[in-house]
Amino acid sequence: MEIRTLRYFLAVAREENMSRAAETLHVTQPTLSKALKSLEDELGKKLFTRHSFSIKLTEEGVLLRNRAEDLVSMADKIEQEFVSLDDISGGDLYLGLAESYQLRLLARSIKAFKNNYPNLHYHITSGDTEQLSEKLDKGLLDFLVLVELPNERKYEYIEFPQADTWGLVMPATDPLAKKKTIRMDDLVGLPLFCSDQAWNGDIKRWAGKRFPELKLEGSFRLSYNGSIFTMEGLGYLLTYEHLINTSENSGLVFRPLSPKLENKIYIAWNRYQAFTPIAERFLTHLKDTFSR
Repeated sequence: MEIRTLRYFLAVAREENMSRAAETLHVTQPTLSKALKSLEDELGKKLFTRHSFSIKLTEEGVLLRNRAEDLVSMADKIEQEFVSLDDISGGDLYLGLAESYQLRLLARSIKAFKNNYPNLHYHITSGDTEQLSEKLDKGLLDFLVLVELPNERKYEYIEFPQADTWGLVMPATDPLAKKKTIRMDDLVGLPLFCSDQAWNGDIKRWAGKRFPELKLEGSFRLSYNGSIFTMEGLGYLLTYEHLINTSENSGLVFRPLSPKLENKIYIAWNRYQAFTPIAERFLTHLKDTFSR
């Protein structure tokens, strides 16, 4: 199974059309069709169902797409790593990031680092801890920012200097906005928005035995999307302070939970990871920055 063939497969899966995929790949349609037929023969599975004007993935095709995306990303990363070995002015960094206002500290660190390495290119992936940890373990990421204490058997890490505070975002006109803090009794019966990870983790621990009394109206991986639904009066958003604009003219307010619920965040990397030269230099820069 060749990486080139997997690229062909992913292009067809993305375009859902053989002609358009051939155009994006700059190959002829017969060449593309032959490559995909060979791939199906090699795997012994049908990967596509062909319709009049489109192509859809079979269940086996969906499975291959998920695996192929990681394999192609890994191949691209290896190529870039070898190209960057002779580039003393830059290279590529791959970071997976959780949401936190403290990411501004990381952004400032990258900006200062880029002054010394102008050809630095950084690639940002967002997602929940499980998804990003898997990518880090596979070598698809160099660094991971996460909101739980990293597994010290697998990772080394640096702790960010502050903590993120949980609270409730709501319209400024809501009666709860008059409160200084939000308690469990205030949340009972409300349609709540939250990420699945936090709902079944931090919020569940905070609510304790009363967790079943809370109602999850909808889950959002990105707090900003949840704030839009909150602004439209569809519910209340549980999120970190500072992630959402709650200035005087925003129409939204933030009130912290009581008792207080906070999270520390960390930037982690594989304990036995073989870094590229630019990633090694960036790690040295990070340690120096955070030690100050």
